[in-house]
Amino acid sequence: MFVRLLVVFTFLCIGTFSVTAQHWPEAKAPVIANADPYVSIPGAALLPTSKSVYKGIFDGTKMSKTPDLLVPAVNAVGGLLNDLAVGGTLRANMHFVIVFHGPATDGILDNEHYKAEYGVDNPNLPALAKMKKMGVELYVCGQHLAGNNIDPKTLSPDVRVASDAYLVLLGYQNKGYGVMFF
Repeated sequence: MFVRLLVVFTFLCIGTFSVTAQHWPEAKAPVIANADPYVSIPGAALLPTSKSVYKGIFDGTKMSKTPDLLVPAVNAVGGLLNDLAVGGTLRANMHFVIVFHGPATDGILDNEHYKAEYGVDNPNLPALAKMKKMGVELYVCGQHLAGNNIDPKTLSPDVRVASDAYLVLLGYQNKGYGVMFF
């Protein structure tokens, strides 16, 4: 009898857990619409605040899995801008940099060259333009361009050519920026 009750109780508990789903708040992307949206997590530790200052440099080396998506570094910064905007962080407290090199450089091609290479419009260009207006600093590695014979004129005008990605990374880390790898 006890075993039957235990089995019935166990199945009732399992059934309760499988039909009960968490109802999360709506995901929002108020800044970069095609980047990852932000879900406010009730009671979460380390919520974005209006008083905190956020500084990060994003090492953009990877191309997106498909050409219709943002490159990972652009998506990461866009998602973070969405997070902080939903959290009420002041724009003056957001300091971000992306430096592109390696395969990610394809993600900053101007639309004509991107479309010729991938057959679709470059989804990164609107995000890059908006990020630049918000003060995000955008660089591409000059050593990568020279080593791969890439004409800077084929790239987004929102991205500046730096002499070397490593100098950008080290320089901003020396200024207290946290480094993120994408």
